[in-house]
Amino acid sequence: MHWVPVAALSDNYIWLVADDEGNAFVVDPGEAAPVEAALKARGWTLRAILLTHHHNDHIGGVFDLVRDHDVEVISPLDTRIPYKTQIVGEGDTVVLDAPRATFQVMEVPGHTTSHIAYAGEGFLFCGDTLFSVGCGRLFEGTPEQMLASLDKFAHLPPETLVFCAHEYTASNIRFALSIDPDNAPLRRRRDEVARLREDGHPSVPSRLAEELATNPFLRVDSEAIARWAEAHGKEHATRAERFAALRQAKDTFTA
Repeated sequence: MHWVPVAALSDNYIWLVADDEGNAFVVDPGEAAPVEAALKARGWTLRAILLTHHHNDHIGGVFDLVRDHDVEVISPLDTRIPYKTQIVGEGDTVVLDAPRATFQVMEVPGHTTSHIAYAGEGFLFCGDTLFSVGCGRLFEGTPEQMLASLDKFAHLPPETLVFCAHEYTASNIRFALSIDPDNAPLRRRRDEVARLREDGHPSVPSRLAEELATNPFLRVDSEAIARWAEAHGKEHATRAERFAALRQAKDTFTA
């Protein structure tokens, strides 16, 4: 499998994945034009579209791509998502013939109520649920839902590549260091991301093992997060309450 991050809008990544024969699928195409340009540059043929949720920066290019390509559109059950040809949910298996790939579907509410993710082939396409060293805002779901969704990801193989949909890593690291300043893997990740961005490269995908070591939203059970919660009046907080406090702090954080 060959994967390409297609930059779109202000800070989105559209993930384009193809086999050696040039059969490709795309994940969350918020714009069509950059996808078309990437396909043309590589001589690839689009075969399928995978969608994680209904926000326009993830589906805005579907109409044009469906118009110009003979493709399946795989989507969660949500009336706000048009043009879908296959609806999938928790426990379903997505089997693509070309490129040949199999993904397990996870329902991961929190950012939205109908958000899903696709895991397989060593990849996790998680939309706006998990970011590198961060997680999505809770526009529709609850802290309990989002934490349960992230817990699902945490049980995937640690070598899984995490393909999130936005370039938020540097700002997420600044917040994480304000919570967990003594985290050595997090400081190494800060330096790595600074080098990548200075050279014009994306900071993602990341490895799940790296996220488990650095991402505060995946580390609500760690001593560091517990100490931070206690220092902010959450001495006897549940893990969901610690997560909610983290998410609220991130929503108002300025570096």
